[in-house]
Amino acid sequence: MADMTVAYSPSHGLGEEDSIWFKLSALLNQEDPMQVLMALCEKYKGVLPVNLKNQRIVLLSEPEHAERVLVTNADNYTKYFDGLRPVFGRSMITIDGALWQKIRVPQQAAFHPKMFEEYFPYLMSAIDSKMDRWQKLADSGETVEMVEETWTMAADMVCRALFDREMPFNPHFVFKQVKTYTDVVNHKNVRLKNVRGELEEITAEDPAKAMEIWHSVPDTVISANVIDHREKTLLTAMQEAEADPDFPEFDHRQVIDEMKQYLWAGTETTALTLAWSLYLLSQHPEAMQRVREEAHRVCGDADPDWNQVQQLSYTRMVIQETMRLYPPIWGLIRIAAGDDEIAGHKINAGDKVSILTYIAHHSPKYWEEPEKFDPERFAPERAKKRRKYSYLPFAAGKRACIGGALSQIENTLALVQLLRRFTPEYVGPTPAKIRATVTLCPQGGLPFKIRKLS
Repeated sequence: MADMTVAYSPSHGLGEEDSIWFKLSALLNQEDPMQVLMALCEKYKGVLPVNLKNQRIVLLSEPEHAERVLVTNADNYTKYFDGLRPVFGRSMITIDGALWQKIRVPQQAAFHPKMFEEYFPYLMSAIDSKMDRWQKLADSGETVEMVEETWTMAADMVCRALFDREMPFNPHFVFKQVKTYTDVVNHKNVRLKNVRGELEEITAEDPAKAMEIWHSVPDTVISANVIDHREKTLLTAMQEAEADPDFPEFDHRQVIDEMKQYLWAGTETTALTLAWSLYLLSQHPEAMQRVREEAHRVCGDADPDWNQVQQLSYTRMVIQETMRLYPPIWGLIRIAAGDDEIAGHKINAGDKVSILTYIAHHSPKYWEEPEKFDPERFAPERAKKRRKYSYLPFAAGKRACIGGALSQIENTLALVQLLRRFTPEYVGPTPAKIRATVTLCPQGGLPFKIRKLS
């Protein structure tokens, strides 16, 4: 097929001209961007080369494409994360190659499954804190934005479990500040923002102020009171690397940037998954009831202990199905270091390729009734039959998300505990619409009211 050319105009005003997000705006700024991409990928048999002015991006949507880019020829594809370096600095999320591997090593042990039991009481205390807030929200009857609620809880979990600190900042304030930046980073020339139906001017000072506040957060965490003085935490591991004279790359700046990665990227994927889970369960009350029944069967009326968490299989399947329907990372972008060929299409050195995980997750070739919410499709017997690389919530290969397993535990615990005391009621338009930026966000948020469980 001939390459598809997307025309765009400076009037779009979306971000830096070299940014993929700028160049894909014609595709992504649709009423339903994923349906547009799905139709194009089906028409062009899963490979969609798009000419974008002075560069080319190849959209890929089949499991074998993902395997080629992420696993079998992964050394030829480096990570792309332009536009968010001001948020994450030079953390693992924005570096590659030998340096990435070296920086990852001292952090890896903190995400070994044997560490999760140690984190368990700290995760539970963060959930308890959220339940205290939800009790007040249930009393007041006010409407809340669920992604903000879940992000603030996920940030609290990170601070307590990985850094051994109580969260020393107002997470709701920080969430709004960083959103100010991430919402405009790819919309450089947009100066009007819709706030409660009114247009509000956004000045250059707003994102600058947001970043100033964001950059202060890691040092605020480090200087906060230590909870239990644990010898082995993610933070102590990074500080040991910082103190190692034979490891000059891991300086204090590296510690700060890695903390940013966990406090934003590590929380946003968890938060989006939990928020979308609560949305789906609110639309499927029978599934919400099954989560509660499982919790009662496994834990009785008591809080779960660590061993019981492993038995919450249906709740875990709800999380997995949510990440199929609403993968937070809907596209995995890489840059080709050298020439390659995928499904008969030439990939040139310098091309950007995007593995469209959302498309694979919704393909009727790999999923029966793909738009249906069906947690049981992740039951062990059905999961065994799944096409490999058709489900990529945490990517695959050596660059798979370091915190993926922990994130699923966080969300399983949160769902069980929150739903045993509350019924979160979605009060927005149905179905909720999506906004495809770097992550798969709800368009306009997910408004909820919190009801006490009667």
